[in-house]
Amino acid sequence: STLCQTLFPYTTLFRSQQRLSFARLQQAFRPMTNPLLNLREGPVARLRLNRPELHNAFDAMLIAALTGALEAVADDDSVRVVVLEGEGLSFSAGADLNWMRGMAAASEEANRTDSLALARLMRTLDELPRPTIARVQGAAFGGGVGLVACCDIAIASADAKFGLTESKLGLLPAVISPYVLDAIGPRQARRWFATAEIFDAATALQIGLLHQVVANDALDGAVQRQVDLLLKAGPHASAQAKSLVRRVAFERDRDRLDHDNAALIARLRVSDEGQEGLGAFLDKRKPRWCD
Repeated sequence: STLCQTLFPYTTLFRSQQRLSFARLQQAFRPMTNPLLNLREGPVARLRLNRPELHNAFDAMLIAALTGALEAVADDDSVRVVVLEGEGLSFSAGADLNWMRGMAAASEEANRTDSLALARLMRTLDELPRPTIARVQGAAFGGGVGLVACCDIAIASADAKFGLTESKLGLLPAVISPYVLDAIGPRQARRWFATAEIFDAATALQIGLLHQVVANDALDGAVQRQVDLLLKAGPHASAQAKSLVRRVAFERDRDRLDHDNAALIARLRVSDEGQEGLGAFLDKRKPRWCD
């Protein structure tokens, strides 16, 4: 009896370690789910974050997968439109807790490298030479807001929630700040960066993060309408629209701006795409890219 009492704590510990080891083995041998689904529908690439059990939270693997998929899309002229979406209940709830726990224990240099990977993702999406649409439902927090801000068109369901929640953790949304600032402006950014307050889709629309808010059951239809409009536009024109906006927004030399814009429209008018578009309009027919 005394021996049993002495051994009881060790027996219990052994059994708990067995259960923990078994759980780890189960996790290790569980089939790995692709964190990103790359779905093609003709000229439309749907990049779907695929960690629904974690509300599509970021980790290093998802960041690398999405960056790689976007870089591949940039080199694929058969892709005309990119739709960025999330599987399950949420668009993206920001950073994965386990990933954050690991980075909290890492060195400053490791954190810098990790952050540069996220910066590369955001910049790749922001500068992608294809029109992009964010289809947003459920939660879009932290880096999820960054993805929304980087897309050319952002549409959300009425129940979507947003938050730049980093300051609650003693952090700031530094990496995504250039893109969020472009979307909502400095005045709004000063509030939301500091407070980490959660806001609804109506507020996101009001401050400029979203272009449209629709009923939950109308989200797919609203996204498809934008896809259809983009497919009717000239492929080169729709792809390069964002670069024109960026150049005009930051060029302070008005003479140079006038010169560059005149050169651009002249070049487009005599291009194959411009000639086809103008000819189709004058002939009252559809341009070839609509076939």
